Amino acid sequence: MFKKILFFFALSLCTSTLLSQERPIEIVEEAKANRLFLYALNKNEKDLDVIITVEGTNFRQSKSVPRPVRVPAASKALLTNLIVERGKRASYTYTLQVSDSLSRRALRRETESIKIEPKKKVILYIPDNCTSCDSLVAKLDKGRYLYTAHRFSEKPELKGQLAPAFSNSSVKIDAVATPIVSLNGVLHVKIEDYDQLLEELNK
Repeated sequence: MFKKILFFFALSLCTSTLLSQERPIEIVEEAKANRLFLYALNKNEKDLDVIITVEGTNFRQSKSVPRPVRVPAASKALLTNLIVERGKRASYTYTLQVSDSLSRRALRRETESIKIEPKKKVILYIPDNCTSCDSLVAKLDKGRYLYTAHRFSEKPELKGQLAPAFSNSSVKIDAVATPIVSLNGVLHVKIEDYDQLLEELNK
């Protein structure tokens, strides 16, 4: 459990340190008119139930007992909203309870997908004659993971920077026709589609 004092701004971020997930749930404030909406960002690979309890001054909120809100993996979901008193600035503390033991009582609200960091940093190098790169890029764009892509046609100097990694290999960088994928700095030339990439990420 973790408490943090926050003040009313148009947008701010804070994190809580909890033990039921690899990455802390982040709380994002969004102000609209006289309301302050508090959203949870779940940057983990699993669904979580989140309960937020808010205390403070210069605002009103529902008096009902807080219920868990289901926040799916790699998503953003509304937890609660505060009605800020006219001409004042809300100050409050909040307590989060996070569980991966999912409850049938958890509220299921509209969610928004977000991009998250994979377990291994993904950098994609795209050769000029790559035949499967466009498909892989399209899947990455639609998927949940953050990644970086570089095309040799746009940054030819990268080919020279990567060439030493192939110096003792039977594979020649100028002949590569598949994506060159860097996972935490380790280069792969046999990952041709999204499923293969996910398999390597999960190893």
